[in-house]
Amino acid sequence: MSDTQTRIAQIVGANPVVLFMKGTPLFPQCGFSSRAVAILEHLGVPYEGVDVLQDMEVRQGIKEFSDWPTIPQLYVMGEFVGGSDIMMEMYEAGELQELVAAAGLTPAA
Repeated sequence: MSDTQTRIAQIVGANPVVLFMKGTPLFPQCGFSSRAVAILEHLGVPYEGVDVLQDMEVRQGIKEFSDWPTIPQLYVMGEFVGGSDIMMEMYEAGELQELVAAAGLTPAA
């Protein structure tokens, strides 16, 4: 495993919810990342945002890590969930809320 893959694995393992995105939660840099942030904010679950624009190794490495070609990418309890389209489908079906609840994650106070 490369240093980048190890670093990504540590980030995913250290945080219950991680969003690898373009930009930051306060200033998303693409529409897909903005949608992903909006979904997570609406759920009220604390998450770690990782700006792939600040680190080209992570930007490429996350695609290999998940075997998923696009960003953003959501991880819950160490498991890859998907990108913004999958997040939206899961949210609309109530599945994302169930996943977060099953993981024992509660809205931020």
